[in-house]
Amino acid sequence: AALPGGGSARAFERAKHVVPGGSMRNATWFAPHPPYAARGEGCWIEDLDGRRILDCANNFFSLIHGHAFPPVVEALRDVIGRGTAFGLPTEYETALAEAIRARAPRCEQIRFCNSGTEAVMFAVKAARGFTGRSTIAKIEGAYHGAYDHLEVSLGSGPANWDGPGGDPAAVVYDRGTPPGVANDVVVLPYADPERCAAILDREGPRLAGIVLDTLTSKAGMVPPPQGTLDAIRDACRRHGIMLICDEVIGFRLAYAGAHTIFGLEPDFISLGKIIGGGLPVGAIAGPADRMAVFDHTRGTPAVAHGGTFSANPLTMVAGLVTLDAFDRSAVDRLNRLGDTLRTRIHAGFAAAGIAAQMTGYGSLFRLHLTTAPITDYRSSYPDALTKAAMPAIHLGMLERGILLTPN
Repeated sequence: AALPGGGSARAFERAKHVVPGGSMRNATWFAPHPPYAARGEGCWIEDLDGRRILDCANNFFSLIHGHAFPPVVEALRDVIGRGTAFGLPTEYETALAEAIRARAPRCEQIRFCNSGTEAVMFAVKAARGFTGRSTIAKIEGAYHGAYDHLEVSLGSGPANWDGPGGDPAAVVYDRGTPPGVANDVVVLPYADPERCAAILDREGPRLAGIVLDTLTSKAGMVPPPQGTLDAIRDACRRHGIMLICDEVIGFRLAYAGAHTIFGLEPDFISLGKIIGGGLPVGAIAGPADRMAVFDHTRGTPAVAHGGTFSANPLTMVAGLVTLDAFDRSAVDRLNRLGDTLRTRIHAGFAAAGIAAQMTGYGSLFRLHLTTAPITDYRSSYPDALTKAAMPAIHLGMLERGILLTPN
C-alpha cells in the first residue's frame, strides 16, 4: 500500500534522477518510498505531506535527546559564526575528549573521526599497528559499519555459514569486497563458548584484535553468554590480542559505556552516534599506552590517522552539550523506560496470542516473530515468513504514525 500524500512521492521521483535508488542510504529506503522529513522536534518528525510521525529510530540511535534539542541548537548558533572547520586544532575537541574520559576512565585518550565506520576501522588498524599482526576476529553476523573486513559474515546464511569442521565461515558481504579479505578474518560463534574458545586457541597467535559489540542487533540483540566473554578475555590475555569494543551504539547503555556492564577492559573502544549530538562523528579511545600508536610527535606513527572534518567545532560542541544532559539519572531513566516497553509489549503479545518477542537491553530493542529462544545470529536469522512480514509490519506502523527502523 502506498503512503498517503504526494509531497514525499514527488521528492522520491525527483531524487531517483540524481541518486542511485533514490536514497542516499540503503537503510532509509523502503517500498514504496520513504516519507521525506521536513522538520523534527523532540521525538516527532513532520514530513513533506504534513504528517506528524513519532520517531522511534532517531536517525538510527544517534539522537539521544531527539530532534533539535534546544541546548544543542543554542550551542551551535553560538559557535557557527566563528568558523565551521579549521586546518588547526581547537579547544572544543579537547573539551569533548575530557568529558568522555571523565565519564569513562577507560577512554583515557581519544581521537575523533567522522563516522562509526571510521571509528571501528581505525580501531582495527590500531590493533594491527600495536601487535604487528593483520588478522582480526569478529562475532558471526555482527554489524560494525562498512569496512571490508568487518562486513565479513554480515550476510551469510544457512547455505554458506558453516566452514571446515562446522566453524562459522568467513563470507564476504558483496561483490564490492575482494575475496581475499576473508583470509584475514576469523568468525566466532556468539552463543557457543566452547567452540569460541577452541577457535581462539587455534587462531589466537595470528590475531591482532577481536571486535566485540556486547549487544549487536544482527546477532539477536541479546547479551553474550558469560562463557563467550570468558573465552575472549582468556584468549586476549594468553595471545596478546587487542580487545576492541564497538560501542558506536552501545555507549548509551551505561554512563561509562557498555563495557562496564560486562566488566570488560578493552584495549580500544569505538564510539559514535550520541557523542556527536546529532552531527557526524566517530572516535577511537583507549588507555594511553594503546593510543600511542597514533602519536605523530615522534616521527611516523604506527598508524596514520586524519580527516578533513574530524573534530570540527560544530560536532564537538554539540557532543559536549549532549553528553552533559545525558547524566547518570538520564541514563537510568532511559534504561527503565526500555524495560517497561519490553515488559508491556510482551504482555500485549501474550494477551493477543501472538507468537513474537522483543529482545534488547536498556533503550535498545528488536522484534522477533518467534517465541523460540534467541541467542545469536543464527537463532535470529529470519525465515521466509519473517522476511515477508517485517516490511509489512514496518509500513503498517508507519501508516499509524510510528517510525521504526526497517529491521
